[in-house]
Amino acid sequence: MNRIARCIDESGAGKLLVPFFTGGFPSMRQSMRFVEIAAGAGADMIEIGVPFSDPMADGPQIQYSSQKALDNGVSLKSILEGVATLRKRINTPILLMGYYNPLLAFGEKRFMKQASQAGVDGLIVPDVPVDEAADFKRRAEEHDLSTVFLVAPTTSEDRIKVIDNNCSHFVYAVTVAGVTGARRGFGSDTFDYLSRLKVQLRKPFVAGFGVSSPEAARKLVRFADGVVVGSALVKTIREARNRAASEKDVARFIDSLRRAL
Repeated sequence: MNRIARCIDESGAGKLLVPFFTGGFPSMRQSMRFVEIAAGAGADMIEIGVPFSDPMADGPQIQYSSQKALDNGVSLKSILEGVATLRKRINTPILLMGYYNPLLAFGEKRFMKQASQAGVDGLIVPDVPVDEAADFKRRAEEHDLSTVFLVAPTTSEDRIKVIDNNCSHFVYAVTVAGVTGARRGFGSDTFDYLSRLKVQLRKPFVAGFGVSSPEAARKLVRFADGVVVGSALVKTIREARNRAASEKDVARFIDSLRRAL
């Protein structure tokens, strides 16, 4: 069974915590260390961002971390190698989140095969529209890779159904019509939107974009099946005094999110 499917099956009514780390930020080794720390601190699944020079959905924090990773010479190949090394120590589901261009340059078929071999469990590629994803989804599932598509507050009801049908195990619900980035809070319109999704979707869904604190996460999971936290973690890493402090701060933040859920 795919690790994501098993995770969701075993979570029952529990809420899913999905932290995001940019592969290669602040270094390749350190980013993989953060993934390992998150797994030990209670993360249910972990997203690893694949840096890209021309992002569409990333806010300032993720853009900063991606550019630093690119400056470090990080590539899709090195991220897959990092995941393969992680798989010797952790069994937590890992998803790669990134844009299609690096996958295309790598070779889609080759990427699917090597991602599966490395121990990747799922793919989130925001610029692959569900309408054009049939071949992408088929190739992913041939290698037991879960496909995850995004819904947003502007997504029509008919399209929500199509996305729900095409997600392998869960749906990613973008909380705002904008880019990633920690926000001070969410308004009633966000909660109304998530409440509608709860009725419309057959599959579980996690809410991402803007989760800045344990309190914000707790509010969102009243309506969603879990949360994704990314920009706030990048900010935590950037503000740490040194490498040792960043590891402690990440572990502490993940633990606080886990307890909040």
